[in-house]
Amino acid sequence: MSTTRVPTTELVVVGGSLGSMHALEAILHAMPSDFSVPIAVVLHRHRTSASDLPWLIAQVTPLRVTEAEDKQTIRAGTAYLAPADYHLLVERGRFALSVDDAVRYSRPSIDVMFESAADAYAPRLIAVVLTGANSDGARGAVRIHRGGGMVVAQDPSTAEAPAMPQAAIDTGAVDRILRLEEIAPFLVERCVPGPRS
Repeated sequence: MSTTRVPTTELVVVGGSLGSMHALEAILHAMPSDFSVPIAVVLHRHRTSASDLPWLIAQVTPLRVTEAEDKQTIRAGTAYLAPADYHLLVERGRFALSVDDAVRYSRPSIDVMFESAADAYAPRLIAVVLTGANSDGARGAVRIHRGGGMVVAQDPSTAEAPAMPQAAIDTGAVDRILRLEEIAPFLVERCVPGPRS
């Protein structure tokens, strides 16, 4: 059996809406302290959402958690949350924030983050679509898939709101459909560099 070297994952992007705070906490809680791949997260948040959200999430994970800032360098072992009322764009090695119009009534938008991440990091990119009540993220999932990145969707049967992961699945761009408790172990497995059979 031949052995090929899988491209090292350089970034994980996660998007979710209704019910996604619990789902995100479950994933980050299960992450080991030495998980080195940065994680960028868009959760649909009200524009007046509490600014202590990163601090709250940091209580359940060994990873560093912070709110993304404009022109901020992307660093290993850190989970970055999109701030309320800003789109989070991924550039090569750093973030940018935008106040462009809402996309599908959302700012931050999952599609905006996914599409920019695809342009900057595919194929060394994994996207995760979590629970949510609309189709944000589906278009971005297609861009990531076409760029050679990997797309994971939360199993709709485990989602508080199945519409969002189902919309991504319906595009045909999803590579894995995983129950919530399977997502963190999968990310850990996929983000370890080295040869695979």
